[in-house]
Amino acid sequence: MRNEFKAVVIGVSAGGLKALPVILGGLPEYFPLPVVIVQHRMASSDNYIIRYLGDRCSLTVKEAEEKEKMSAGNVYLAPAGYHLLIEKNTTFSLSLDDLVSFSRPSIDVLFESAAAAFGPKLIGVILTGANTDGKAGIHCIKSCGGMTIAQDPETAEVSIMPLAAISTKSVDFILTLDDIPLFLKEVLEGRNDVTR
Repeated sequence: MRNEFKAVVIGVSAGGLKALPVILGGLPEYFPLPVVIVQHRMASSDNYIIRYLGDRCSLTVKEAEEKEKMSAGNVYLAPAGYHLLIEKNTTFSLSLDDLVSFSRPSIDVLFESAAAAFGPKLIGVILTGANTDGKAGIHCIKSCGGMTIAQDPETAEVSIMPLAAISTKSVDFILTLDDIPLFLKEVLEGRNDVTR
């Protein structure tokens, strides 16, 4: 029986330009869930990352827009300088609220809103990064019954973020970067009957 997940959220910071192509490039174009990403970047950043990732995977990569409804097979990135939230009707909201963990967009903000929207039907993934953003968010996803994954710190370009997530004892699976997309495919195809 297939797992009834509805979305994947990913948080990443330093090292993301190397890590994200591995994750997204390992997912098939028929991937059945929307993927929503916070990559820390400066408010002045252009959309180079959108083109860069789009050229390296078979999914559609775009910047999330205010009130846009999520749809399967798309990868959404938080716009530079804005917090990205998911509403319970599965549309996006953008916010200029204060920085969280020195960041806007903040992983915690995305993860906490996604956990409220999807509960146990959410998969949260923490990748390489140089601060502790995502630590509270991964705990929130786990508390709401979702599945949580952290990149193996030994395979992370910067290990601080996955180590912080793991320290919460809220991470279900610690996987190498290469194993994460394979694991996601197997879970969603019902070929990996995981127990948490």
